[in-house]
Amino acid sequence: MSAALTDISEGISRVATAASASVVAVGRAGSGVVVGEDVVLTNAHNLRGAATVTFADGHTAEGRVSGADIDGDLAVLAVPTGGAPAVEWAGAGDGPGLGALVIALARPRGGALRVGVGFVSGTGLGFQGPEGRTIGGALEHSAQLPHGSSGGPLLDAEGRLVGVNTHRPGDGGYLAIPAGPELKARVDALAQGHSPRRARLGVALAPPKVARHLRRAVGLPERDGLLVHDIAADGPAGRSGLRRGDLIVGVDETTVATVDDLAQALDGAAERGTVRLVVVRGVEEVLLDVSFAPAGGDGPEEGTA
Repeated sequence: MSAALTDISEGISRVATAASASVVAVGRAGSGVVVGEDVVLTNAHNLRGAATVTFADGHTAEGRVSGADIDGDLAVLAVPTGGAPAVEWAGAGDGPGLGALVIALARPRGGALRVGVGFVSGTGLGFQGPEGRTIGGALEHSAQLPHGSSGGPLLDAEGRLVGVNTHRPGDGGYLAIPAGPELKARVDALAQGHSPRRARLGVALAPPKVARHLRRAVGLPERDGLLVHDIAADGPAGRSGLRRGDLIVGVDETTVATVDDLAQALDGAAERGTVRLVVVRGVEEVLLDVSFAPAGGDGPEEGTA
């Protein structure tokens, strides 16, 4: 092995060893990373079931969810971290660029530390979060890890946190939520119990191309929009009179054609309390006023969209 490769190998080993105690297992579904005293960061999709946290020395502790951003696939657990150190965050402007070496760590299923090494193959990418909303700005990298690795840290060659692995495949590798000042501010807010409030209609939606196909199949004019194919009768939209087969084409003064359009149009509606939906029912436009549950806490609103 050449001296250069030996130096790289030793550097990776030093980073992995130094960060090992900061990497934890979260339940049976994923991994996490200590980002502060008694604070563990993970993916929100890992929290289906008990939030048992397993540390490097094998001991376990029950974590309490301080805050969760389901759409952003992030969650913060309050759990006694003992002597486990917090990882260092990358600073502003320190995010890895294309071709940068990155080190992915995980502790899947509570076992031994797993290490993956790769390079950044893409930046500024988007992918669908657990609720279908696009998460933007993702890093794509080639540091492969086994199942149970989502929520673990992605580190640079200096051992600084540059991403939170999602274990979602991209076109050329795996995707990570980038870590930096903006993410740190969001995580600090979640740690303080400030989960983002987002209004949800309580509907299941078909994508625009399906809506156009179905309308064409029954002889209706094609129209961009989101087709309602299921609805919770006791949800906000159900209470407003929205029906299966309705095509949502607008929210207040905003035209919507995609799930992301709808999500952005609904941002802030949990605080306002109401929105007006523009719906195509057959060939007629119908206006429906939707009232959301009064803002009484920091948790997300009801429904699937």
